[in-house]
Amino acid sequence: MKDGGASSPPHPQPHPNLHYRISIDGGPSFEMAADEDSLLRGALRNGLGFPHECSVGGCGACRFELLEGSVDTLWAEAPGLSDKDRRRGKRLACQSKPTEDCRIRVRCDASYAPAVAPRKMHARLIDKQALSPDMSLFTWDVPGDPTFLPGQYALHYSPRVPGARAYSMSNLAGPDQAWQFVVRRVHGGQGSSNLFDHIQLGDTQVIDGPYGHAYLRPGARDVVCIAGGSGIGPMLSVARGVLAEGSTRAVHFLLGLRSQADLGLMGTLEELAHNPRFKATVVLSAPLPSPPWEGATGFVHTQVEHALAPALERFDHYFAGPPIMVEAVMDMLLVRHRVPFEQIHFDRFV
Repeated sequence: MKDGGASSPPHPQPHPNLHYRISIDGGPSFEMAADEDSLLRGALRNGLGFPHECSVGGCGACRFELLEGSVDTLWAEAPGLSDKDRRRGKRLACQSKPTEDCRIRVRCDASYAPAVAPRKMHARLIDKQALSPDMSLFTWDVPGDPTFLPGQYALHYSPRVPGARAYSMSNLAGPDQAWQFVVRRVHGGQGSSNLFDHIQLGDTQVIDGPYGHAYLRPGARDVVCIAGGSGIGPMLSVARGVLAEGSTRAVHFLLGLRSQADLGLMGTLEELAHNPRFKATVVLSAPLPSPPWEGATGFVHTQVEHALAPALERFDHYFAGPPIMVEAVMDMLLVRHRVPFEQIHFDRFV
């Protein structure tokens, strides 16, 4: 989903049979493989509720204090830590790789425990389909009948690119063992450039997942999906999940794009458009003079408010997109319309 990530570890990988014990001050202990790529991944694979959101160094949710032991820092300049955090000795679990037994201080929360146990898989690219001038759908064959919940994401590792890149699945988990991702080409982004320009059909790379908290919850309320650009990926997965439930819940799907050049993304909605429980609205923020655009214009969160207010508290809200869009949606839902926080679901990326 986002083209950010960490640098390579500064030291060689330890022996795969070596394990380190990580003790949480005042809490549980767990063992993680010494060749695990980060403290956070080791904790989550043990089922701990370690605070996290983006998993790639951007959000800062996985901050902790190292009380004893030592770790390698994978990305010293990760934006998830402020200068104040660094002066106070804070570290990011997603960018820290233990080099011995450690004791740490962090406040775990059961709500962060993985809903589905993540695992690493060697996936093979089986299809690549252009959706717009700068976005494509990548389909990977993953072994071992893995599963994920609608709205979750996975970490992608390539030998050509240092660190991980997080992209959200756009389909539903099923017996075909295919995971699909809508990816935007980011100017100067190593991860997306690698996918668009170097990886060919049949190539393999490591995919680690699933992760994320913005997955579809069961319930009776109708669902609002708000997508900005490549945020269409997880929102497609959530919408597909609702429509596959066999319930009567409806989906209001609002897609924010920049101009007519991005309208190829509307093709991803065609299979859902035939369902009477699905309603889609496309909003262009900067429509071109030609061809003429007669649909909604402006910012997508404004269109949500225009179409569904003042009854926004009647819905469960899922959204994904650029940080500025996410912040605007949060302000609209929480501040202006007092939607209960438990009805709001998103993963924070930067």
